[in-house]
Amino acid sequence: MKIRHCLSTLAVACTLASASISSQAAVLLSEGFDSLAALPGAGWVFTNNSQPLGSTDWFQGNTGIFTANAGADDSYAAANFNNAGTPAGRISNWMITPVMALDSPASLEFALRLLGDGFLDTVEVYVSTSGASADVGTTDSSTGVFSLLQSYASDLDTGWVNESIALGGFGAGTTGRLAFRYVVNDTDLDGNYVGIDSVNVTTRDGTVPEPATAALLAVALAGMAGLRRRR
Repeated sequence: MKIRHCLSTLAVACTLASASISSQAAVLLSEGFDSLAALPGAGWVFTNNSQPLGSTDWFQGNTGIFTANAGADDSYAAANFNNAGTPAGRISNWMITPVMALDSPASLEFALRLLGDGFLDTVEVYVSTSGASADVGTTDSSTGVFSLLQSYASDLDTGWVNESIALGGFGAGTTGRLAFRYVVNDTDLDGNYVGIDSVNVTTRDGTVPEPATAALLAVALAGMAGLRRRR
């Protein structure tokens, strides 16, 4: 009777521990853009392949145009039509995440705002499974090792919209990066101002136990044997 009670208690502990573990999704990335200047030190890569190069790259959000989706008013990443020079500038401006594990199915969630105001703004989202590589090529049309996941375009102000993209598991041991690309084909005709905020990547079936849960499982197992533009 005592042995059966002990095994029963261990079984319950294992069940509770397993349930608690499975409910904890691994957070692969969480970025609110409080400081774009600090991002390169955290593994982000910025590459502006616009032709000809303009006077801006990705920059801290301009509160005079609009405020952030969350957090401090300027805590978002912004890009605008001045990413390329004139005449007829072609924008291809990349903001690339740090390296992360991509072996398990995950979800990319972020807030996006396209200002438009009569000028077509386009933001594309990409994925690379080439480890630490941030190769996007060297031209305004090249994408290097990155593959397109989704494209968002508007010539009207969308307001902040919460977007979500499902990422499939790419196989055991796979690492890579995600990327946001601001694209404008001709700045004489299109391109205004865009903002990106609240970027989060979490696994959809990952298991990251909390310390207390891990300890409970260990005990159980022993008992048995993660610039606005105007016209």
